[in-house]
Amino acid sequence: MVAGGADDPEGFDTGFYVQPTIFADVVNSMVIAQEEIFGPVLCIIPVDSEEEAIAVANDSPYGLSGAVWADTNEHAIAVARRLQTGQVMVNGGRFNPLAPFGGYKTSGNGRELGRAGLDEFLETKAIQLPA
Repeated sequence: MVAGGADDPEGFDTGFYVQPTIFADVVNSMVIAQEEIFGPVLCIIPVDSEEEAIAVANDSPYGLSGAVWADTNEHAIAVARRLQTGQVMVNGGRFNPLAPFGGYKTSGNGRELGRAGLDEFLETKAIQLPA
């Protein structure tokens, strides 16, 4: 752990809060790298290449969200398309509440919001007529 920890963050008198916490030198086989942590926790996993970074990102039973920073948006989008996550923030992009939301793998099935959210309530029927 290089920053943060279990102490209560300053300025919060009531409630249950965790300080923003950073762990360095994490390897992808560690539990902290594999669990879906809902809190201000960051794991730094060193990699040697873009290919290895994508492999590490996809080597998880979860896939709710990810982020990619790259020299151009086009490069970041190319990497984002290869991530097995329901949403990807590119070069600091912000969460869009109007975009479909949902995960891959055990982070959930289906989407909320927009047309993708409505599709879950529809059943498609093909009707075949004689030629």
